[in-house]
Amino acid sequence: MYTLHYSPGTASMVVHAMLLETGAPHQLQLVDFDKDQQHDSAYLELNPDGVVPTLVVDGVVMQESAAQVMLLAERHPEASLAPAPGTPGRADWMKWSVHLSCHLGALYRTWFYSRDIGLDEHPAAVREALRGKIESTLDRIDRHLASNGPYLLGETFSSADLQLTMYIRWARNMPRPGTTWTHLNDLALRVFQRPSWKTMCEIEGLNDWRPVGA
Repeated sequence: MYTLHYSPGTASMVVHAMLLETGAPHQLQLVDFDKDQQHDSAYLELNPDGVVPTLVVDGVVMQESAAQVMLLAERHPEASLAPAPGTPGRADWMKWSVHLSCHLGALYRTWFYSRDIGLDEHPAAVREALRGKIESTLDRIDRHLASNGPYLLGETFSSADLQLTMYIRWARNMPRPGTTWTHLNDLALRVFQRPSWKTMCEIEGLNDWRPVGA
């Protein structure tokens, strides 16, 4: 049994989509950011960083969305969300799962939360540098998809594509939205049409974004 502590539209959305992909029994526990519940003492006992998601797996508390995604893929091989151990695509899946979170996700975190680095807001030069790093990363991923797509692992859909679509969505209000890259938009459109993504958006009330062509 899984319990996902989540807030709509945050990094928890990919874990929510994964739970729906697996079909595993789970329950959702809303962490209301408007009420600052992520800093309540009870929640901080689960996640001392005061962030979401937190996933409780058979009573064991787990943080970090990428780790949660990878764990769910491993625990539910029948859902085909990752190449099997020992197969050629496994290393690429691990690489993308970690890279998206630690590189692209970290850039977004700094873009959206300047107070993480002690600033009320980013100076213009820092914001421009962050924008450039995010866009160059998306550009590189788009080139990869152009040569090796339509998914990150070629013809095979994986959990990494759910992660990437979440990050494409996060760029919806940035100076250059993620959907302006042709191949990123094509991948996002494929994921957007999956029942798991549609259900996750319905449950979380996310109706402020859709890929071009959806």
